[in-house]
Amino acid sequence: MKRLIVLFSMVFLVGMIQTVKAQESTIDDTEIVDDSDSFHKQLKTKFIDGNVGFMSLVALALVLGLAFCIERIIYLTLSEIKSYRLLEDIEKHLQQDDVEGAKSLCQHTRGPVASVCYQGLLHIRQPMEAIERSITNYGGLQAANLEKGCSWIKLFIAMAPSLGFLGTVIGMVMAFDQIQQAGDIGPTIVAQGMKVALITTIFGIVVALILQLFYSYILSKIERLTAQMEESAITLLDMITEYKEGKKR
Repeated sequence: MKRLIVLFSMVFLVGMIQTVKAQESTIDDTEIVDDSDSFHKQLKTKFIDGNVGFMSLVALALVLGLAFCIERIIYLTLSEIKSYRLLEDIEKHLQQDDVEGAKSLCQHTRGPVASVCYQGLLHIRQPMEAIERSITNYGGLQAANLEKGCSWIKLFIAMAPSLGFLGTVIGMVMAFDQIQQAGDIGPTIVAQGMKVALITTIFGIVVALILQLFYSYILSKIERLTAQMEESAITLLDMITEYKEGKKR
């Protein structure tokens, strides 16, 4: 699924770049932009003003970052369940001495909470210390799976403003080159290089802010699922303890 989202994002980016390049000559000839023009057209104009080739790198960071964000959000959303209902059903099975039924219930329920509960039920015949250790170790693996791909999102958050600052340096170099060629300092000579510098910086910061919002949302979902796993594990251990005491009577 992750590969499909990334592939779709790459195709979308390539299509967008080709469209922008096709319209670049037209926009270059039409320097006056009417106030009634749409935001989309103005954004496209600024994209071209910031140098299509370089701005494509910033856009690539946005598209790939969003692809990983969407994949994580979908995965985490599908991992969420009403854990209290699952635990109630497990408790009913244990009260009926139906351990296999409780295992089957966990196997057919999606999400890390059900997986952790299944791991505990799988070792129900062992001492409580072994069960607790097994649940703790498996819970750590599930928590790691929840965070899978987040390192890539952090990479693109850091990369986007860096690319923007790199564009700033390139724009300043372009400005000084134009000054050197003209042998004079004037607003019109420096304007193009400064424009590239400022536009790339703005786009880089905006991309980082967008990805940071998604990343914060993803972290909140991970924290909620992790807390849900911990609460469910504690409740399950209490159930297993009660089940074992009932078997001794």
